[in-house]
Amino acid sequence: MTQTAPDAPEAHAAAREPWWHRHVELIVVVLLGIVSVATAYTSFQSALYGGQSDDKVAQSEDAGTEAESLYLEGNQQYVQDTQTLQQLRLLDVAAQAGDPVASAQYDELYFVGVSDPLDTAIERAAAMDAAEPDFWHDPQADDDYQQALFGAYSDKDDESDALWEQGDALGGQGDTLGFYTALMAISLFLLGVAAVVKRALMRWILIAVAGGVFLVTAVLTATIPFVWI
Repeated sequence: MTQTAPDAPEAHAAAREPWWHRHVELIVVVLLGIVSVATAYTSFQSALYGGQSDDKVAQSEDAGTEAESLYLEGNQQYVQDTQTLQQLRLLDVAAQAGDPVASAQYDELYFVGVSDPLDTAIERAAAMDAAEPDFWHDPQADDDYQQALFGAYSDKDDESDALWEQGDALGGQGDTLGFYTALMAISLFLLGVAAVVKRALMRWILIAVAGGVFLVTAVLTATIPFVWI
């Protein structure tokens, strides 16, 4: 009885303290759990964003390689058409001079070597030459002809650029989530220190700082869309 009597005022004073003062250890443990789960989530999302960024970059590189192949194919046809047009002009001059063999060769080369897009471009250029006899209009400068040769390349090149931009955007969001993960790790550290500090004032300062950092970081993390595998 002589030992319990002095403890009674202390117990009564402790009972009058706010509940958060009496259960500070429980509060720290709960906060540690919440921050730990949030940190794991943010780290997981950062990794997923990084993986998706790598996928988009790889797809962009594949599309870029395909675009380059399409450009080389179109350019090869362009050079071949240039040579065909030069031969046709020479044969046309000879045919206009009355060479029957040149006329037959012209018809044969035109039938074999001129594609439909080039044929349309030649007809349009001839019509513009007739309308403007002082100027020579290059059939290969025709927009539809250029589109036929290089349109697929242009579309694939645009697709490559778009995929690269998507990869950059995903990578940037992944880096941002990685930064948020580091901030949450700081909150975990501060809460861990608060769990062992004995001074009540210092403990609550650490809890407040850790909680503030975590709250801001959690709100910012929530603004980044959720992604899945």
